[in-house]
Amino acid sequence: MSRNSRPAEGVAAAGGNKIKPSRVRPGMTNDASPTAPEILRYAAFATRPEGGNPAGVVLDATGLSAERMLAIAAEVGYSETAFLTPGAAQGAYTVRYFSPLAEVPFCGHATVASAVALAERTGPGRYVFTTAAGEVPVEVDKDEDGALRATLTSVEPRVEEVADADVAEALALLGWAAADLDPALPPRIAYAGARHLVLAAATRDRLARLDYDFDGLAAYMTARDLTTLQLVWRDGPQVFHVRDPFPVGGVVEDPATGAAAAAFGAYLREQGAAEPPTVLTLHQGDDLGRPGLLHVGLRPEDPRIRVSGAAVAIP
Repeated sequence: MSRNSRPAEGVAAAGGNKIKPSRVRPGMTNDASPTAPEILRYAAFATRPEGGNPAGVVLDATGLSAERMLAIAAEVGYSETAFLTPGAAQGAYTVRYFSPLAEVPFCGHATVASAVALAERTGPGRYVFTTAAGEVPVEVDKDEDGALRATLTSVEPRVEEVADADVAEALALLGWAAADLDPALPPRIAYAGARHLVLAAATRDRLARLDYDFDGLAAYMTARDLTTLQLVWRDGPQVFHVRDPFPVGGVVEDPATGAAAAAFGAYLREQGAAEPPTVLTLHQGDDLGRPGLLHVGLRPEDPRIRVSGAAVAIP
């Protein structure tokens, strides 16, 4: 368990503890009202329910207040729950994302889960999600094994310098030393719908040993408008292992993080560490016992990042 950690009930804890089953099951609600929404549960960036990152999905959130959405997200207990409101055009939805503690502007794994849930009901195709971060197109196809895979296209990303003092404070909260960083991949803040501080570990062992000051890091991130820390280790030219502390959402660690993956793709391109056209492979969740697989596509003609992955219903 992390130092001073206080995760919300039912969320992942550092050190490999698995997410506990939610009290809300598919087809059930957490409200006695006959108009309460159906809450679905999906594992994103995985083909098995016990892998990837669980997300709550409400396919029709018409009429739900922000307070009600937050209460549902807290009840579900996953790192995020997506709330979709159908638009006038076919395949168009307004989407809001809530962690157990707060609304977030964009969530990649809940986007993938929502698109696959829609495709299971209407067939593969293209959707357009209007989020607080901007418009996010999502395409769903079947792979050769018949699994549904969603590909989201991020909003236009950006990469920012980060002050040395801010890096030093983040390292202290993580319990890392400056020597633990990979000098080939310098710290930066990257954005592709949400802000993430990218820190590259020099070794896989350093990445594997995650034990941090939960309350301290939450305060640090809130002050800098950060959604997660994107902790990475390069395993090859196009292969990375990643971990994402998410204390601002009440979650010690996010098992698979599509928004951070998109931001990281933009970071690698900006650093010249990945040249488009290319597809990067990100392994996440292994250290939590919830292995997930994310593919990050960079295209020369488009600054936006494409993030792809499977999703499967949690029974």
